[in-house]
Amino acid sequence: LDASASMGFGSGAVTKFRYGQFLAASLAYLSDRQNDAIGCVVFNDDVQQFVKPSSNSSQLQTLLRVLDEAVVEAGTEFSRPSETFRQVVTKKGIVAVISDFYCDPGPVLEELKAFAWQGQDLILFQILDDDEFQPGFENNVLLRDLETGEAVEVDPSFLKESYPGRLQQHIQNISQNAAAMGAEHVLVKTSDSLDKAMRQYLLTRERRS
Repeated sequence: LDASASMGFGSGAVTKFRYGQFLAASLAYLSDRQNDAIGCVVFNDDVQQFVKPSSNSSQLQTLLRVLDEAVVEAGTEFSRPSETFRQVVTKKGIVAVISDFYCDPGPVLEELKAFAWQGQDLILFQILDDDEFQPGFENNVLLRDLETGEAVEVDPSFLKESYPGRLQQHIQNISQNAAAMGAEHVLVKTSDSLDKAMRQYLLTRERRS
C-alpha cells in the first residue's frame, strides 16, 4: 500500500489513501477466509511497515491494525518495498500493489517485473480521485506537489485541453506495460464501489485455481 503524500488527496469524503486502506483490508479479509497466508508492506520513499505473510489466527487483526495506523507522508519509491518483499517472500501467490502511481512509470514497472519473474500473480490497483480526471478550475491556479512541495502556476486551458490526454496516456502506459509482463491493471476512482476492484481480485484467484 502506497502511503506517499499524493495518496492523501481527496476531493470528497474519502481520500485515495483511505480508499486504499479499505481495499487492502478487504483483500486481506477475503484471503484470510480462504485460510491463505496474508501480509502487507506499507511504503512511501521507504518501507514504513512490513507484516510478513502468515496464516496465524491473529494475522488478520495485526494487518488491520497496521493499515489503520498508517499515515501518508513523503514521496514514492518502489525499489525498497519490492526488494524487501522479494527477499522475504519466496512462495508464489497474489501480490496486489495499491497506489496512484504518480511517478515515472519506467523505473516502477522495471521493479514490478521482478514479481512476475518470481512467479507471483500481480495486480496493480491504480486509485485516482474524480477531480484528477477533470479539474474544475476556471482561473489560473497555483498547484503544489504534495510530495516535493514544488509549486507551479497552471492555466485552466491546459487543464481542460492538454491535461486529460496526458493523464490518459500515463494510465495507458501503465496498463500496457502491466499486460506485457502478465499483470492485471485495475483503474478505480475513489467514488467507485469496492466491488469493481474486488471482482478483479476474485477473477485472478479463479484463474490461479
